[in-house]
Amino acid sequence: MQVQILIPGREDAFENYALAVKASGGIPVFWVSGAPLPPFSGLLLPGGGDIAPSLYGQENIACTDIDPERDTSELYALSQAVSMGKPVLGICRGEQLINAFFGGTLRQDLPGHSRTAERLDRLHPVRTAPSFLTELYGTEAIVNSAHHQAVETPGAGLRPVQWAPDGTVEALEHDTLPVWAVQWHPERMRGPFSKQGAVNGDLLFRAFLKNCK
Repeated sequence: MQVQILIPGREDAFENYALAVKASGGIPVFWVSGAPLPPFSGLLLPGGGDIAPSLYGQENIACTDIDPERDTSELYALSQAVSMGKPVLGICRGEQLINAFFGGTLRQDLPGHSRTAERLDRLHPVRTAPSFLTELYGTEAIVNSAHHQAVETPGAGLRPVQWAPDGTVEALEHDTLPVWAVQWHPERMRGPFSKQGAVNGDLLFRAFLKNCK
């Protein structure tokens, strides 16, 4: 039986994530706030704009493209997934939302990690501690980068497991819950978006879906 992966939002806004889920054998299920939460096997929190800094106890000094309605709906979906013990995968903004949910804070502006002037993802090396990621990619790998914020103080129960050369946290793993998060974009490192020498994003999606069965 195929696993159903809940993605909060509209399908037309997250096409690459849906394609990645389908390619790994899952069924993407989209949900918008106000509708009943559908049955799901796991929750995928995708990338996007900044979350409201009030969610992690800070004033706004560098946040842009804030969408309070999206924050609210994704936090609700996350709270339901956690309460039911469902696996969760956060990607970029998704990692930041997970960190805030568990009481962590963010660096609001991080130079050198955003897309290039040509709107292309940057590539950089990462080192990885023993975790779900070492089973997939080993202790050293190349990932992409398209963000200007990142984890500052990890939330309760969250353990940093991957870092960029400048110390930026690139992945989190929860100590007791099936919650994974990466700062990079695996949906843009697979299939037609594969980048030579970099990680294969499909491996992460397959591992996540396997975790959801």
